[in-house]
Amino acid sequence: MAPLHKVLLFLTFLFLVVDAKDKKNKDKSTKFFHMIPGIPKFPMFFPTTGADQSAIMDENVKPDFETNSLGRWELINKDSGVSAMQINLMPNNKIIVYDATVYRVSRLTYPEGMPCVPFFDATLKQEKQDCFAHSMEYDIETNQVRPLTVKTDPWCSCGGLTPDGTLVVAGGFADGGKTSRYYGGQANCEDCDWREFPNKFQEDRWYATQAILPNGEYIVIGGRRSFSYEFFPKEGQASFKPYFFPFLYETSDIDENNLYPFVHLSTDGNLFIFANNRSLLLNPNTNKVVRTYPVLPGGSRNYPASGMSSILPIKLDGTEQNSASIKVEVIVCGGNSYDSFYLAETKKFFLPALKDCSRMIITDPNPQWDTEEMPSGRTMGDSLILPNGQILFINGAQKGTAAWWDADEPNFTPVLYWPEKPKGERFKVLKATKIARMYHSTSAVLPSGKIWVGGSNTHDTYKDKDKFPTETRVESFSPPYLDKNLDKYRPKIVEESLEKKLRYGNNFETQFKMQNMDQKLTKQDIKVTMYFPPFTTHGYSMNQRLLVLNSFIVQNSEGIYKVMSKAPSFREVAPPGYYLLFIVHRGVPSKGMWVHID
Repeated sequence: MAPLHKVLLFLTFLFLVVDAKDKKNKDKSTKFFHMIPGIPKFPMFFPTTGADQSAIMDENVKPDFETNSLGRWELINKDSGVSAMQINLMPNNKIIVYDATVYRVSRLTYPEGMPCVPFFDATLKQEKQDCFAHSMEYDIETNQVRPLTVKTDPWCSCGGLTPDGTLVVAGGFADGGKTSRYYGGQANCEDCDWREFPNKFQEDRWYATQAILPNGEYIVIGGRRSFSYEFFPKEGQASFKPYFFPFLYETSDIDENNLYPFVHLSTDGNLFIFANNRSLLLNPNTNKVVRTYPVLPGGSRNYPASGMSSILPIKLDGTEQNSASIKVEVIVCGGNSYDSFYLAETKKFFLPALKDCSRMIITDPNPQWDTEEMPSGRTMGDSLILPNGQILFINGAQKGTAAWWDADEPNFTPVLYWPEKPKGERFKVLKATKIARMYHSTSAVLPSGKIWVGGSNTHDTYKDKDKFPTETRVESFSPPYLDKNLDKYRPKIVEESLEKKLRYGNNFETQFKMQNMDQKLTKQDIKVTMYFPPFTTHGYSMNQRLLVLNSFIVQNSEGIYKVMSKAPSFREVAPPGYYLLFIVHRGVPSKGMWVHID
C-alpha cells in the first residue's frame, strides 16, 4: 500500500472513532420552547483508498486572491414602502422588515381586502383607522414586497431566529413595550403574518437586546429604564420574572449610552455583555457575574453614542474536548463621547464620531483591549461578518449620535476589515454610496454574498423633502470578493448533494464545482463557514456569528470537488437553528446554502 494511501486510511479511521465518540457523549437533555421534529440521519462519506488524491498536496498557507475592486452599488428597489428600521433574513430567503407604528404613516398601504388597524388618536380624542403597513416581507430574489400587519408598536425592539425558524421579537414602545411577537415557523408561510401577545414581559423592553442561548431560547436584556433581564416566554405565555441587573444601572450616563447593550454568547455558555464602556461575563443559568473586563477608554459605545460590535470568526479545529477551550475575540468600534448626545440634542452641536477600533480576547486569562484607528469615524454604523471572515463596516454618520435630528455628515463609505492581517494593514476603504444611511438604517448579508442595505429615517414621521429624507429605497452592495474577475476561482456548491440537516459533532460532505476544475486544492485553499443570520437594528446585529469549520479536501473525481467537514460539536459554539453554509476558496465565497443544525 502506498504511503499516501496509508495516511488516508488512518485519517478515515480517526474520523470514524471521533464521530462515534461524539455521538455517544451527545447531550440529549436540552429542550427548546419550539420543539423541532426528529431529523433523519444522513449517511456519512469518507475518503477511500481508491480515490484520486492528487488534490491533497501542498499544505503551505496561500494568500487570498487579489482584486482591485472596491465593490459595487446597485439600486434594487426604488420604493419598498417601509423604512427598514428593524430586519432579519429568514431561512426562506425573505427579509422581515418593520418600522414603528407611532407615525401612523408609511409609503405602503394595505391592499384591498386587507383590513386597516383601528387605533385611538389621543390628540384628536377619537377612534381612527391606520391603513398604512408598518411591516413587510421583502423577497430578496424578486425585490418585491408583501405588506404585513403589526398592531402593537415595535419601535426600537429586539429579535432573533429560534431553532425552528420562527422570528421572535420582544418589546417596543408604549403598547408594544411588553409585547412578545412571533413570525413564521410554519411549514407553509406564504401568507404568514405577525402573531402578537401584549403584556407578556414583566418590564418594558424598549431599546433592549435579545441574545440566543445554547438551548435555542432567548434572553432579553435591558431597555430604557429597565435595569433587568427576562427570558423569552413560550408563545402566548408570560415571562416568569425579571432579574435585576445592577450593571445596567451602573453603566447608565445622564444620557444613558448603554441601551442596546452588545451581547455575545461565549463558547463557555456565558454571555459577554458590553454597555457604555464596560463589560462583564454573565452566567444566565445561575444569574451570577463570572468575571469583569477592563474598561474600554475613549468614549461611549452604545445607544445613543452608538458604536458597533461583533464576535470575530470562531475557528474550530475539530479536536476540542470542551467548548470553553475555544477562543473568542470581540471587536468594538466607533461611537462617540459620553456628552455627545447632550450636545447634539440640546445645542445641535455634532461632535466627531470616534475612529478607534478595539479588540479583546474575552476567553484569555488576562484580557486586554488592543486598539487601532479606522479610516473614518462612525456612529450608527453596522458591523457585518462576511462569509470569508472579513468584517464590513457600513452605514452611519461621521458626526453626532443616534436619535431624531442628532447627526450630520453621513458616512457614505464602507470599510473592509481583515481580522487576520497585521495591525496597520487591516482596513480598506471601499466605493461610496450616494444615499445617506443614518439613524434607523440597516443592512444584512445575503446568501449571494451581497449586502442588502435599507432604511434611514432621522424624523418622527416620514418626510419626502429634507436634508436627510426618509429612505424607503433599497440598495445592494457587492463586496470586492464578488469581482467578476474572481469568478473562475469561485466555488459553486452542488445543492442536490448538500446535507442540509447537520448533527452536532458529525462529519458531513459538501460537493462543489469551479470553472477551472484542474486546480489542485489543499486544506489551506478551502474554508467551510457557517453564518447565523442576525436581527439588525440601531447599528447592532444581534446573535451574528461566523464559524470556520475543520475541513479537508477529500477528492476531485468526475468533475466534482468534495470537502469533508466536522459540524460544530457544542451548542455553546453554534446554538441550534438555521445557518448559511459557504465554501470559501482563498477569500472567494460560494453562494450560501441553508443548513440546519441540531
